Amino acid sequence: NCLTGSGKTTLLDAISGRLRQKGNFFGEVYMNGQELKKEQFQDCFSYVQQNDTLLGYLTIQESLTYTALLALQKHSNDFIKKKVDAVMAELSLSHVATNVIGSHIFRGISGGERRRVSIAAQLLQDPMDLTSVDTQSKERELETYRRVHIITSAYKNSEIFRKTLEAIERTKRMKDLPAIPFKSKDSPSAVSKLWILLRRTTRNFSRDKTGIIMRLSQNLLFGLFLALFLLRLKNDLLKGALQDRVGLIYQCVSAPPYIGMLNAVALFPPLRAVSDHESKDGLYQKWQILLAYILHFLPFSIISVAIFSTFIYWTVGMNPDVSRFGCFFAVVLVPHIIGELLTLVLLGVVQNPNVVNSGVMLLNVAGVLVGSGLVRRTEDMPTPFKVLSYLTFQKYSSEVLAVNEFYGLNFTCGGSNVSPGVGASCVFPQGIQFIETTFPDAMSRFTTDFLMLYAFLPALVILAIVSFKIRDIIIVRQ
Repeated sequence: NCLTGSGKTTLLDAISGRLRQKGNFFGEVYMNGQELKKEQFQDCFSYVQQNDTLLGYLTIQESLTYTALLALQKHSNDFIKKKVDAVMAELSLSHVATNVIGSHIFRGISGGERRRVSIAAQLLQDPMDLTSVDTQSKERELETYRRVHIITSAYKNSEIFRKTLEAIERTKRMKDLPAIPFKSKDSPSAVSKLWILLRRTTRNFSRDKTGIIMRLSQNLLFGLFLALFLLRLKNDLLKGALQDRVGLIYQCVSAPPYIGMLNAVALFPPLRAVSDHESKDGLYQKWQILLAYILHFLPFSIISVAIFSTFIYWTVGMNPDVSRFGCFFAVVLVPHIIGELLTLVLLGVVQNPNVVNSGVMLLNVAGVLVGSGLVRRTEDMPTPFKVLSYLTFQKYSSEVLAVNEFYGLNFTCGGSNVSPGVGASCVFPQGIQFIETTFPDAMSRFTTDFLMLYAFLPALVILAIVSFKIRDIIIVRQ
């Protein structure tokens, strides 16, 4: 056996086209007597990597079917099913075809079966006809073993190695050379691959019932705690009418990004690991699985925030106007999605999820302090922080929520109307005065703030795609 670090994996990566730095290695590769160009390596060779990176909640049959769908397009579903069934039969996986693969969290198939699933995934990209099972499969195994034995013996016996090289040279001079067995070129379009990846991602996560319940109920649990703390909003300034509303807005701006971050940190790293392997085989590009995950989590985010918004808005007694409730929901939804998108941006360039977790938390805290205007008025901050506040989503969400709740609101002070000369606790007789003091000109910017808030979503999606393009470069250089 070769020593660790001797270059076995690097050699295989180079031959199979997984090593992108093509200018850093030299040599020639021949297949059936014909020299291959470096850009053809990936279309001709495959090998099973050391680590079995698979999605744990899929069954063996589902995992291999999705691989076949990503690799092939111009074939019927019946053809793909037969191909998958044949590969499973050849690798003795048919009896466990409906078993989930499993992970370190829950038990699934055995380690040997996982290895065979990885081999099957590579065979599905091979041009050999595996749609029928016959005695040729054993003959192919024997032929493969014989060739490997010859190559191994060549390194141990220089005479055999010399004859092998002579045989290769004779083949190169043959007039009628066998065709090069390239992999199938019938791969789906980018949109079709995105749809397949979305289906696979949804199928994988749909079996995690506990995970689904938690994703839908996290915001509600936070809302229950918030409602128990506030009970019912009042209009009496001496009973916390202003303080409670400011605190509620603060929580609705600062807490949802954390929940979005927790979801991404828990769910996306396994998908990222799978994409690192499969993208090297040319099945798809990393940004496509990123978009598939974004499309997958959006419905969960909308439902989760809708449950939270409905509960907290009507339970604590915010402005009873239905249109304002709609605005409240639309604004609270954005920080939740931004938390998940920002996490994906960092997961593209940072391998350790714990570091990403800390980074998103620090960015969110900084955004709340600088941008929300609820901890300290933006007008009272130094100029650099004023400029930075415009780059935070917290600025726009806080201003919209403040106008949405305080506009048209009248306060009392100790049960009576607020009159001039009362104490500092009763300084704002009307909500509009609080808006003008804390967020100057916020009412005139209401629509602009709302649009700016939603502009963060496509901006972060683009940034996440760029991040995973950078990830391609980082992995190549490792």
